[in-house]
Amino acid sequence: MSQDRYKSPLSERYSSKEMQYIFSPHKKFTTWRKLWVALAETEMELGLPITQEQIDELKANVENINYDVAREREKLVRHDVMSHVYAYGEQCPKARGIIHLGATSCYVGDNTDILIMAEALELIRKKLLNVIDRLAGFADRYKDLPTLAFTHFQPAQPTTVGKRAALWIQEFMMDLEDLDYVRGSLKLLGSKGTTGTQASFQELFEGEEEKISQIDKKIAEKMGMPDCYPVSGQTYSRKVDTRVLNILAGIAASATKMSNDIRLLQHLKEVEEPFEKNQIGSSAMAYKRNPMRSERIASLSRYVMVDALNPAITSATQWFERTLDDSANKRLSVAEGFLATDGILDLCMNVADGLVVYPKVIEKRLRSELPFMATENILMDAVKAGGDRQELHEKIREMSMEAGRNVKENGQENNLLELIAKDSSFDLSEADLERVMDPSRYVGRSGRQVEAYLADHVRPVLAANQGELGMMSDITV
Repeated sequence: MSQDRYKSPLSERYSSKEMQYIFSPHKKFTTWRKLWVALAETEMELGLPITQEQIDELKANVENINYDVAREREKLVRHDVMSHVYAYGEQCPKARGIIHLGATSCYVGDNTDILIMAEALELIRKKLLNVIDRLAGFADRYKDLPTLAFTHFQPAQPTTVGKRAALWIQEFMMDLEDLDYVRGSLKLLGSKGTTGTQASFQELFEGEEEKISQIDKKIAEKMGMPDCYPVSGQTYSRKVDTRVLNILAGIAASATKMSNDIRLLQHLKEVEEPFEKNQIGSSAMAYKRNPMRSERIASLSRYVMVDALNPAITSATQWFERTLDDSANKRLSVAEGFLATDGILDLCMNVADGLVVYPKVIEKRLRSELPFMATENILMDAVKAGGDRQELHEKIREMSMEAGRNVKENGQENNLLELIAKDSSFDLSEADLERVMDPSRYVGRSGRQVEAYLADHVRPVLAANQGELGMMSDITV
């Protein structure tokens, strides 16, 4: 295998074979031929002198593309579509004269792009559902395990491990809703001619409006799409690409949020992404277990989020009915956005499948901070026992500061409870104080929130898509 040419990491390392096929040349060119068949069939059904024999000949040669002929022809004419029209005609001599009849290059190019994006969104959707499914299992498993929560990455009132995972799920569920909406709204360009006026079909059908009005609907139906955009220039609006890549950018943002949380938790040694038996974490430090999968999620996601600018700028700068400054950018930005998002979701599945939780570490960190958070309950219990609220409040404030200095300046354990236990004005035994330290008193409704969220919002969606679940991630570590 030659190693003297650039190879995209998206195809070599990150994206699945399924997604690579969707954006492969063969997929594109066979779709072109299917569109030419759909056009010819439509024209025949509407009364043009095209025979079933010609249609059958076209259908018989959809898959066996004579690429060598197309390549040689393109060297001569410098036009990819007309090169493939020529190559198709070489294989279909009876139908040669009616291939691409009345159409412009965007008929095959743009309709194919829509069909490919629609299929790619279906694969993304399937993987997104599997990420949600795995995280739902994780959230349910750890819905009641108390853990220290953070605001500003400073210790805050406890939550549970499962509740934190539910936050990740909710963002992916938003992405799923957005994806379903945009996927459901996709339409084909249809066949509208050089500037979108269908002037060529007015000529072909001698002005028969009733027939011309059926062309787009019939093509859409034959290609498995609900409809065509009602108006266009030579191309479909490039705003469509913006909407699609914004979906991918949203998924990337959700994946980054999850992966960043996991990276921070792995630093705290509370949660760890999968680490294989023979995996090497560092070439220099043999003991290291770096969160490389989560880091890769963040890295690829950054690319996808930035990539979403490409179709937005392209859409904004299209001139009148058509300019060609979209083409090269579109070939890169759309395909690579999907390939990268495909890789991100495979990594998310892999990480969610193998997340390791360390409850003892979680408990130790929680207990080291909980005395500070328990002071309000301690104060209330002491007042119930007959203490003076204002006096006790001041004492707890001073003791908290002393305990904080002991932790930060002396590197010692949090001794706030010991200080309180020694002060007779609180009149609380060690057993009383230990009860106050029960983490379940501070997590609020976390466990019930997770149960209700999964039952009411997540499980019904997963149940409705049961046939999509159970796929394995396709990643190269």
